[in-house]
Amino acid sequence: MFRRHSLDVTDILHSDGTNLLAVLVHPPDHPGRIPPEGGQGGDHEIGKDVTTQYVEGWDWMAPIRDRNTGIWDEVSISVTGPVKIIDPHLVSTFSDDYKKAYLHTTTELENRSSLTAECSLSVQVTTELEDSICLVEHLQTQDLSIPANSAVQYTFPELFFSKPNLWWPNGMGKQSLYNVVIVIDVKGFGESDSWSHHFGFRKIESHIDDATGGRLFKVNGKPIFIRGGNWILSDGLLRLSKKRYNTDIKFHADMNFNMIRCWGGGLAERPEFYHYCDYYGLLVWQEFWITGDVDGRGDPVSNPNGPLDHDLFLFSARDTVKLLRNHPSLALWVGGNEQVPPDDINAALKNDLRLHPYFESVEENSKPVGDWSPMSTDFSQYLDGTRIYIQGSMWDGFADGKGNFTDGPYEIQNPEDFFKNHFYNYGFNPEVGSVGMPVAATIRATMPSEGWQIPVFKKLPNGYVEEVPNPIWEYHKYIPYSKPTKVHDQIQLYGDAKDLDDFCLKAQLVNYIQYRALLEGWTSRMWSKYTGVLIWKTQNPWTGLRGQFYDHLLDQTAGFYGCRCAAEPVHVQLNLATYLIEVVNTTAEEMSNVAIEASVWDLDGTCPYYRVHENFSLLPKKVAPIFKMKYPESKDPKPVYFLLLKLYNMSDNRVISRNFYWLHLSGGDYKLLEPYREKKIPLKITSKVSIEECTYNIQMLVANTSKRPASTSSTARLSDGFYGTHSLETLACGVGIEQKSSWFKRIHRCFAGKSDGLKVTEISGPDVGVAFFLHFSVHTSKMDHNEGKDTRILPVHYSDNYFSLVPGETMPINISFEVPLGVTPRVILHGWNYDGGEIICEVV
Repeated sequence: MFRRHSLDVTDILHSDGTNLLAVLVHPPDHPGRIPPEGGQGGDHEIGKDVTTQYVEGWDWMAPIRDRNTGIWDEVSISVTGPVKIIDPHLVSTFSDDYKKAYLHTTTELENRSSLTAECSLSVQVTTELEDSICLVEHLQTQDLSIPANSAVQYTFPELFFSKPNLWWPNGMGKQSLYNVVIVIDVKGFGESDSWSHHFGFRKIESHIDDATGGRLFKVNGKPIFIRGGNWILSDGLLRLSKKRYNTDIKFHADMNFNMIRCWGGGLAERPEFYHYCDYYGLLVWQEFWITGDVDGRGDPVSNPNGPLDHDLFLFSARDTVKLLRNHPSLALWVGGNEQVPPDDINAALKNDLRLHPYFESVEENSKPVGDWSPMSTDFSQYLDGTRIYIQGSMWDGFADGKGNFTDGPYEIQNPEDFFKNHFYNYGFNPEVGSVGMPVAATIRATMPSEGWQIPVFKKLPNGYVEEVPNPIWEYHKYIPYSKPTKVHDQIQLYGDAKDLDDFCLKAQLVNYIQYRALLEGWTSRMWSKYTGVLIWKTQNPWTGLRGQFYDHLLDQTAGFYGCRCAAEPVHVQLNLATYLIEVVNTTAEEMSNVAIEASVWDLDGTCPYYRVHENFSLLPKKVAPIFKMKYPESKDPKPVYFLLLKLYNMSDNRVISRNFYWLHLSGGDYKLLEPYREKKIPLKITSKVSIEECTYNIQMLVANTSKRPASTSSTARLSDGFYGTHSLETLACGVGIEQKSSWFKRIHRCFAGKSDGLKVTEISGPDVGVAFFLHFSVHTSKMDHNEGKDTRILPVHYSDNYFSLVPGETMPINISFEVPLGVTPRVILHGWNYDGGEIICEVV
């Protein structure tokens, strides 16, 4: 399954007629059976073959009945001359603190003719400037002879680049890519073959960090705190496409993630997957096809020696390395999931994937960053040589580093627990997961009406609740929102769920809090306790009901936006265990002259707590506790309240980070939010639509127009941040900082300067308060659909969603999507205070 085949069909083609290609396919040799109790990888028989193991089912996936029998990757015809270019290898090295770069290139050349080939071999490196205008950085040509019916390996002289544009992961800088083209001309024939590939100048290193015990990654000499997720594959039936990959990877970048782990029971991902990881800046952890569940550590124990054909496994592994090694996003190879490969395979992989000495991680300050000494073997002559090989996902700086089952947990947690020191004891967690309920429209679109029944909430003698889902949800691997004896049902904190819509909406509230807290808790101990975390998992290859930030139909859950908030490069957050307000700076730049504004809003629309902490600095790659949010300690705090945090630059009032919480007092719940639904908060939405072919881009300004408390001079703020009820009428609560941001001003000028294409939608309401949990969706304009008919247009990219606005606050939202020809889209706004949805924009 994981090796390429290249078949010379020159002599059997009919050049003057139609040619048909017939392919005989077989299922895996050991398809196995599924025990009545299910299990991880069924009866594990699939592990005897070199193939995907998930097809026998997992705790997040139903079995694939035909085990994906058949052709699963592309089949294509290529035409070459007598000499063919095979698997070039591109490697970059650096000196002078990354101001100088060198491109090393080796390729195999195969002469399939019966004559010696006199060749001219060239390599060209270009970079795109703008609007498809390319700059040729290098063009080098070499002459050589290749004997008849033979293959040779050729290494170009290195190419030198001064001040190259470096490739950086998402959140660290630009993903600069060069295009490398290799062409071979044969005397008497002309161009025989060509090859091209995007390439990024970057260096990835890692070592086990002394302070945390976790593996610490560096890119171009800069440490990177890993926040990412586990990936299975786009589609369980292997209906893979470039377009789907683009959406998948952009979604991960939109969540501000910087790493994807390709799990060992799935695929060696295709080059198109890696192309988009290169483009969007997602580092990739690529595993080979071993899992502990199937290969020696499962229940029952089976296949301790892994697949039966070790030679095939190694051939496939080496072929995969050659296929993927030129992608700058590829960060490391790993032998297997929660298991190491059999001894002979592991030893062979360690040898084949050994690092060139230049790429071995060294102690700080032991040599100049990026400097290297010439070696007898060129960098590009290694099978890889640039990326570390780790024998298993819980070894050598991951989990406990010794292979014990120390990843996880995989269920609902109390949000504050993520911030506590006892929650996870190792420096880098490769798998930690939780819930993943999609929106109600997805349930209706993917399940019969019997599957629209919400769980029964069974009260236990110990006061906890056990959720009993319907059989269809059980089949789809639903994870409950309660954990009896440890976690009270997080959906019931908002009151009893009335129906599917109510249940799924409340699930989105929990999803947002759960995953924001997970990432904020890890980031709170950046470098002091942790070096990284990968969430299990980011998506589902089928219509599953667990561990996902967007469903199989490509609609995002609120957890998507909780992650997007928590993982932004510079972030203000509330430590839910200590109530300290912290600022995280994951960038390499120091930030000075910044300030934090913290405001509490109650359900009556007043602001009983306000504090500004001004003129402080943020060191690079650091977490800084700033001050404690003391509203819960004040006299008569409200049992449920909202907290808005803003980090902004004092020189221009530009908002750097914004974070909105809904909170309850210790031991309480959110049930007061239920009557808050009846409040009608006025909104004004200004939208502008641009259309290019089938792609729509909608810019919106969403404003909460309810009357905010009257302002006073900022000098009147009290040092402890508390205000008595008598001062609420004149409280300077919130200064509309975002209205002065460069983004807001730019969009505002765009709206103010033109009236064409603008639409203003006003939603009236008499109440004052927070417009809570607003979220957009895009639909076809026809409304005469049967119940359960899905009218959504998917996928849609939102700059933000599931957001809230305090009185007087305005937020810009960008929405982009494609529609089929003949379809008229409409944008609908939903929210806690806007049951049923409001049509905001219909494009005719």
